[in-house]
Amino acid sequence: MIRALVTGGSGGIGAAVCRRLAADGRHVYVHANSRFARAESLAAEIVANGGSAAAVAFDVADRDRTQAALRKLLGDGPIQIAVNNAGIHDDAVMPGMRPEQWSRVIDVSLNGFFNVTQPLLMPMIGTRWGRIINLSSVAALAGNRGQTNYAAAKAGLHGATKALALEVASRGITVNAVAPGIIDSAMTEGVFAKEAIEKFVPMKRAGTPQEVADLIGFLASEQAAYISGQIISINGAMI
Repeated sequence: MIRALVTGGSGGIGAAVCRRLAADGRHVYVHANSRFARAESLAAEIVANGGSAAAVAFDVADRDRTQAALRKLLGDGPIQIAVNNAGIHDDAVMPGMRPEQWSRVIDVSLNGFFNVTQPLLMPMIGTRWGRIINLSSVAALAGNRGQTNYAAAKAGLHGATKALALEVASRGITVNAVAPGIIDSAMTEGVFAKEAIEKFVPMKRAGTPQEVADLIGFLASEQAAYISGQIISINGAMI
C-alpha cells in the first residue's frame, strides 16, 4: 500500500485531502502540530470507514523535530505521496508588519516544505514513483493586501515546485502546486462576506475543500503521471 503524508491534515482542506487519499486506497498519515486531537479523530474516522490512517504530530518549521519524526515513519518504508498543506496566516500591511510575522509565515509554508520534503526524496526515488503536491494560494499569483508574507512564502513554493520537478522527473516522481482561491474553510470563515465573494469570484461562490481534495487526489494518481512542474489554480475563474 502506498503511504501518503498530508501536513496540516487536521484542517479543513487537509482533512478533505486525507479522506480522499484514504478512499483511493492509500495509507494516510494525518499530520497536525497544535491540533493533534483532531488529527487522531480524523485518523480514527478513516479507519472506522474501512481506510488506513494514523495521526502524527510535529512542527514543520522545526527542522530537527521534523527530521526525527520522519525518520521514525520512514523506518516502516518510503512515503511516496507528500502533500505539503501546512500553512498559516499572520496578516498585516507591510509598513506595520513585525519581523516575527514575516518569519513565522515563511518558516511554516516555505521552510516547512523543505523540512518535510527533503528527507522523503531519496527513499521515494528508490521506488521510482512519487507524487509531491504543494498547497499554494491565489495570493501568490495576484497578491493580496496585508499578505505580503503569505504571498511571498507561497510564491517561493512555485519556484521550488518547478525546480524540483526537473530534478526528479526521470525517477517517476511528479511535483505540482495547487493554488486555491477562496475556499469555504476555517481559515476563511469570517474573512469574506457573501457579497464580497459574489463580487470577486465569477462563479459567485466559494470553493469547497472537497473540490480541492479531488484535484489533489487526481494529481496523486497514476492518471496524472505526465503532469509535473505545474501551478494549477482552482479559484472559480478569479484570475
